[in-house]
Amino acid sequence: MNISDAHHHKIAELTFAAVYPHYVTKVEKKNRTKAELHQVIRWLTGFDEKKIQELIDLKVSFKEFFQEASLNPNASLITGVICGYRVEEIENPLTQQIRYLDKLVDELAKGRKMEKILRQP
Repeated sequence: MNISDAHHHKIAELTFAAVYPHYVTKVEKKNRTKAELHQVIRWLTGFDEKKIQELIDLKVSFKEFFQEASLNPNASLITGVICGYRVEEIENPLTQQIRYLDKLVDELAKGRKMEKILRQP
């Protein structure tokens, strides 16, 4: 996967607080809930409701967001295309983690069953 360093830097410096409302809008538009969004974020990162809100309030970058996360060991099971890139082929670990989150939000908005989104048997 050939993604420029400038692209990696750009998305790493985006703040979670700036993107989060777009996640909420995207899932609610498709009749999913903020609680379901938080469930997905919790599964991927280990963050509870309080921590998610704290990270929003602190306006942390995605770089800081994922530095604090305890990535789910099954995150590598997230595959597919998001924003034109195959997530499993992204070589930069941070960019891949950000795209994992984007992919999960996308699956939620598309109505996929929660047990499938959370990679449960």
